[in-house]
Amino acid sequence: MAQRILEPGQIETLAQRSIPHIRLPVRAQLFARRAARLRELAPVAAIGDYLQFIAAIADAQHAALKGFAATMPDQLQLDSAAGNGMPPILGASGARPPEWRDVLDTICAEISGKDEFPPGVDAIVARIQHAPEQWIQAQADAMLAARHAVIDQAAAPMIMAALQVCWAALASGFVADNVTALDVAGVCPLCGSLPVASMICANSPYQGYRYLHCGLCATEWHMVRALCSHCGASGKSVGYHYLDSDSKDKSIGTQGADAVRAESCEQCRSYRKIVYQEKYPDVEPLADDLASLALDLLLCEHGYHRASGNPMLWQPDES
Repeated sequence: MAQRILEPGQIETLAQRSIPHIRLPVRAQLFARRAARLRELAPVAAIGDYLQFIAAIADAQHAALKGFAATMPDQLQLDSAAGNGMPPILGASGARPPEWRDVLDTICAEISGKDEFPPGVDAIVARIQHAPEQWIQAQADAMLAARHAVIDQAAAPMIMAALQVCWAALASGFVADNVTALDVAGVCPLCGSLPVASMICANSPYQGYRYLHCGLCATEWHMVRALCSHCGASGKSVGYHYLDSDSKDKSIGTQGADAVRAESCEQCRSYRKIVYQEKYPDVEPLADDLASLALDLLLCEHGYHRASGNPMLWQPDES
């Protein structure tokens, strides 16, 4: 019997077809799991109090998501997006469900008056609750378009939290096999947002594969390992950095530095974090990225810049 010899490119194509391309958020677990991981990291993190605050926001997101019914795009919208090579629930389009304001009100109410937070938190909540509608909508626009210069850093976590609830609800309503990959591998195929980090999965059928994690809708999409998730460079251009076990900052967890690394690129001089579920089963991309600020400082000292920020910690300028 004759055997067909596959060329390297054909082997890669066949392998790509066998890998699940999309991992959709599970609405019953997403924010509860994130809150639990943040609380696990908080006691040993340099910004432990802030992680506890974001954990409380994640609790509020979990509560808000339970009662949120997302209105899915109709078939005409889906066909139009696919025909134009665009994400079907594009975040930066400016269109968002009007119910998102109710979600923001719910999150503010959940956070307000908690004894464990300093008085300044209640002041921020009150400022959001009494802000003009135009300002609230403008802040949401700025966050979805990543216009860092005009974002109110204090109010941003709660406003972004409401947006995350809405887009996670939308994303969870899709069928993974029906989501079309985009030509630009480094953006979310559902909402077009940038990834906050990536994860090497440990459980079948995703075991050993790398998935980028969307900072807005929490969709995860496959990208080949050892490729820069920003510019696509490979080979010797890609390097990995981590805090050694003697570091005073233990924010990456008790399993050691291998659970969280920074994947850098010599071509574009950018980096993103990459978390390893095989090293620590409970890693959560957004939470572990937020908790490992010491790693960001290390990369900054070496002249790298973040390819995209963490949506729960907006900085004045990340360009």
